Amino acid sequence: MKLAIGNDHSAVEMKKEIKKYLEDKGIEVIDVGTNSTESFNYPISGYKVGKMVASGEVDGGVLICGTGVGISLAANKVKGVRACVCSEPYSARMSKQHNNSNIIAFGARVIGVETAKMIVDEWLNAKYEGGRHQVRVDMLTEIEQTQGLKVVDEQGQ
Repeated sequence: MKLAIGNDHSAVEMKKEIKKYLEDKGIEVIDVGTNSTESFNYPISGYKVGKMVASGEVDGGVLICGTGVGISLAANKVKGVRACVCSEPYSARMSKQHNNSNIIAFGARVIGVETAKMIVDEWLNAKYEGGRHQVRVDMLTEIEQTQGLKVVDEQGQ
């Protein structure tokens, strides 16, 4: 398995710990984040990880900024990305099982390292269930590709 990891200045230390944690599990990690605590614009890392995931260069991504929100928003602008920001393990697991998330994000100013490890583990160990969830994931893809949702647009809502 190969993952990309990205961060901003607020998450340098957490990124280092999560990267090592993943590598200790035998996962190859490509680090596209900053290693400096000088101000760094999170959209850069979010975009880089998003592009790597969407292109298939990596199997998934981990993003960390102060809250996880901004960096996940940046990644979600890349076609094919389903980045979910999670502050606890249950949502991380469900993001994969029901939404087929391909990037997990969290906030270094919101959670601690041990919680971040639990989130990563739940996300990595979860499997997309497909089935009834595929209809919804297909709807997300339709919105992304067409800027519309036929089931709603045809109803004139």
